[in-house]
Amino acid sequence: MLKNTYNAFITAWQGLTLTLRHIVAGKGKRSMTPVKAKNYFAELENKTNTIQYPKQQLPIPEVGRYQLDVEIDDCIVCDLCAKICPVDCIDIKSIKATSAYGQTSDGSKKMLYAETFDIDMAKCLYCGLCTVVCPTECITMTNQYDRSVYQLGDLTYSFSDMSPELVQEKKQEYEQQQAAKLAAKQAALKAKEGGA
Repeated sequence: MLKNTYNAFITAWQGLTLTLRHIVAGKGKRSMTPVKAKNYFAELENKTNTIQYPKQQLPIPEVGRYQLDVEIDDCIVCDLCAKICPVDCIDIKSIKATSAYGQTSDGSKKMLYAETFDIDMAKCLYCGLCTVVCPTECITMTNQYDRSVYQLGDLTYSFSDMSPELVQEKKQEYEQQQAAKLAAKQAALKAKEGGA
């Protein structure tokens, strides 16, 4: 009986000392050494492994895959990013313009308006295929990675800058242009038939 009590006391003492050692080690701050440093892993063995997030943050690689961003002024609405996306997280709807209405930063003519350009980051795999296939390089990955939201729908980001009124106006302009072209074509056809 005395031996069991002694063993229980020793075991409890060892557990408490280990717990106290971890509490004291957890109070210290981890140095923000870059992963490429020679002594990075040696420091992890000697010090605490936790960081005081968000006050402290680990350095992130420059070429990492994080939050997607779209420079809508450079987008030609070619839809290649939506077609290559393996999880269909990109939703694009376009409206044909009556004529070229601008240029991107690389000189490409803009012939389509972006009615909607939505990216659902809840579905995104962060594979980077959309950034590779983009001909104007308007879709890029930023170094933002910590996006905490309460509602899943808040992870859908809209990059289109068109209001519903402007969408209706551009659709009507295109329909009127097509109707005028059709009327001119029919008039030319009638004139050709009448002259023959």
